[in-house]
Amino acid sequence: MIVTLYTKEGCDLCEEAEETLRRLQKLIQFETKLVYIEDDEELYERYGERVPVVTVGGQEIASAPIDEAALQAILASA
Repeated sequence: MIVTLYTKEGCDLCEEAEETLRRLQKLIQFETKLVYIEDDEELYERYGERVPVVTVGGQEIASAPIDEAALQAILASA
C-alpha cells in the first residue's frame, strides 16, 4: 500500500504528519510517498492551506490537523 502525504516546505503540521506516518509504519506495512505541492500549480490550488493531506489510492483519508489514532485505524483497515 502506498500512502501519499501532500506537504510543503516550512510546514510544521506537515513535519508532524510525516513523523506520525513513520511511527505508524512500525505497526502497519505501507510505503510513504511525499509530494510537495509547491512543485505543481494544480496541487497547490487543490490543497493550499489544507496541508498536510494524506491519501491512499487517490482517496483523501486525513488532513490537517492529523489525528494519529484515527489515521492508524483507517490504515489498518485499508
